[in-house]
Amino acid sequence: MMPVTKLSFRLAICLSTALTLVPLAAAPSLAAAQEVAAEEAVPADINEFFDAYDAAQLAMSPQGKAYRGIRDADYGLWNDRSEAAEDARDQLRRDWLARMREGYDFNSLSAADQLSYRLFEESAARAELLDPYRDYGWFFDQMNGEQSGIPAFLINTHIVQNVDHARAYVERIRGIGPMLDTLVSRSAGQADAGVMPPDWVYPYVLSDITNLLDAGMDNAVLEDFRAKVAAVDLPEDEAGSLVTDAETAWAEAAAPAYQRLQAEMLRQQAMAPTDDGIWRLPEGDAYYEALLQYYTTTDLSAEEIHQIGLRETARIHDEMQAIMQQVGFEGSLQEFFEFTRTDPRFYYTTREDYLANVQQVIDAMEARLPDFFVTLPEFDLQVRAVEAFREQSAGKAFYQSPAPDGSRPGTYYVNLYNLNDMSRNELEALAYHEGVPGHHLQRAIQTGLGELPPFRRFGGFTAYTEGWGLYSEELGRDMGFYTDPYSDFGRLQMELWRAGRLVVDTGLHHQHWSREEAIAWLTENTPNPAGDIEKAIERYIVYPGQATAYMIGKLKIMELRQRAQQALGEDFDIRQFHEEVLRNGPLPLSILEEQIDAWIAAQAH
Repeated sequence: MMPVTKLSFRLAICLSTALTLVPLAAAPSLAAAQEVAAEEAVPADINEFFDAYDAAQLAMSPQGKAYRGIRDADYGLWNDRSEAAEDARDQLRRDWLARMREGYDFNSLSAADQLSYRLFEESAARAELLDPYRDYGWFFDQMNGEQSGIPAFLINTHIVQNVDHARAYVERIRGIGPMLDTLVSRSAGQADAGVMPPDWVYPYVLSDITNLLDAGMDNAVLEDFRAKVAAVDLPEDEAGSLVTDAETAWAEAAAPAYQRLQAEMLRQQAMAPTDDGIWRLPEGDAYYEALLQYYTTTDLSAEEIHQIGLRETARIHDEMQAIMQQVGFEGSLQEFFEFTRTDPRFYYTTREDYLANVQQVIDAMEARLPDFFVTLPEFDLQVRAVEAFREQSAGKAFYQSPAPDGSRPGTYYVNLYNLNDMSRNELEALAYHEGVPGHHLQRAIQTGLGELPPFRRFGGFTAYTEGWGLYSEELGRDMGFYTDPYSDFGRLQMELWRAGRLVVDTGLHHQHWSREEAIAWLTENTPNPAGDIEKAIERYIVYPGQATAYMIGKLKIMELRQRAQQALGEDFDIRQFHEEVLRNGPLPLSILEEQIDAWIAAQAH
C-alpha cells in the first residue's frame, strides 16, 4: 500500500493515491496562493502554466512543500485545515482548469502537452466526483487519523539539517495546538450531525493519544527532535536551549490539545454508531459509487466489482490447490489455509530476523532489475519498522516516496507489532510490492521525471500505482524468484487478499455486510492470520473503495502486457513494455490503455 499515514481522509482524497506527496489542503495564507495566481494571462508554454499552478498549490500547503523537500519561510507551519481553506483549495482547482481551457487550443499542442492537458482535466474531474461528499470523511480513525498523522509527519518528513530547521520543528510542535483544535471542532460538528466512524474505531484512536500523553516528555515527537538536534553540529548550550523550547511547546500547546482531543473522542465514543458501511450515511450509496470511480478510474459498478472479486478468488484457489499438491499436503484447501496460518514455521520470532530477510530479498531483486527495466530508480530505498507510537493502529506495510532533492530516501515501512500477523510466506511478495520493482521503483522513477509538470511528478491515480504494486508481485515470479513453493503460495495469498478486497469492500459498503460477516468471509476464503484479517476489514470500513483499486489496476496491466505479447510475438521486449508503462508517470487506466495500444501499433510497423 502507499499510503504512509495520511494527514486525514480528505487529504488522502486530494492526494488521490496514497502517493501522499503533495497535500492540497489549503495553507495558512490564502492570499499567498491568490498572489501566485494573480496574473490573468496564461503563458504561451503550457508547462509554465502547470508550474505556476503548482506554485499556487504549494503556497497553500506548507506540508506539501516539506514532502517535496522545500524548506523555506513556511517550513514551521501546518496546512490550514479550516472549511474556508478547503473551499479555497477547491476554487483554486476550478479556476485554473477554466484558465487552461480558455488559454490553450488542445489541437495546437504537442502530443506530450496534450497528454498533460487531458490528465489535468482528469484529475480535476476525479476531485469533483467527491466534492459533494466532502463532509463524509473522518478526521480521526485508526487508518488515516490526524492523532497519529501529526507526529508521523514530524518524525518522517520534517528534516533537521541546521538550527533554522530545528526552530521550525519547534514552531510546528507549538502549532499542533491550534491545528488540532480546528480539527476537533470540525469533528465534533460532524459527530453532532451523525457523521462519525463506527464505535470500535475509537479505542484505536484513544490508544494512539494515550501513547503520546502517557509518555510525557519522552514521547515519540520529542525523542525524534532530540535525536535530530543531536545529529547537527551545534554548541551544547544552543542544542540544549532548542530541546527546552521544544519541551515547552509540547507542554504548553501540543499536550493540552491532545487532551482536548481525548475528551472529544470519549464524547463521540459514547454515541458512535454500530453499523459499519457508509450506506448508513445520507446518499451513502451514491457516495460509494463515486469513491469506486475515483479509486479505480473506471465506471465499474459495485456489483460488477463484487463479481470480479468472486471470479478472481475462484481462479486463485485453483492455483493454490496445485501448490498444495506440490508440497504433498493431504486435506482440503481450508485445512491447508489453517496449516499455513497457524504452524510456527511460517513466522519469525524476532523483528531483526524479519527485517534482515527483507533486505536480502530486496538486494537480490535489485541485482535483477536491469534485465527487466530500462530506467532504474536513482533514489535510495530504506526499510524501517513502523514506529512504536502508531504500530498498534497502522497498516501492515506502506511506502513513502523520496524527496526530489534526495534529502529523504524512499521508505518501505513494515509493521512488526505482532509477528504472528506477518507470515514468512508473504515476505517476498510484500517486499516486491512496497519496494522494488513495486512502489519504490515506480515512484522513484516518477519523482525523477523532471520534464513532466509537477502535478504529474507528484500526483497519481490509485488504480495505476497500486495496480503496479500488485503487478510487481507476479512479475517477481517471471524474474525467477519465489523458488520456495511456500513463498509462491505467499504470492498467491497476497493476490487472493486483493481479490478478496473486491468482495468484502463491496460487501460492506454496497451489500450492507457487517464487520463480522466480512471477517468471516476472509477467514473462510484466505489463509491470512486472524489479526491480519481483522485489521484489514477495519481498514476497508474507514477507507471505503480504496482497496478495490489494486486488483482492478493489476488486471488491466496484465491484460495490456498479454495484448502486447500476442501482437508482437518474438519482437515483444518486456523491458520496453515496462518503460512504456512507467515513462509517463501515473495514468487513468483508460489512458494507459490508449498509450500501450499506440506503442504496440508503433512497434508492429
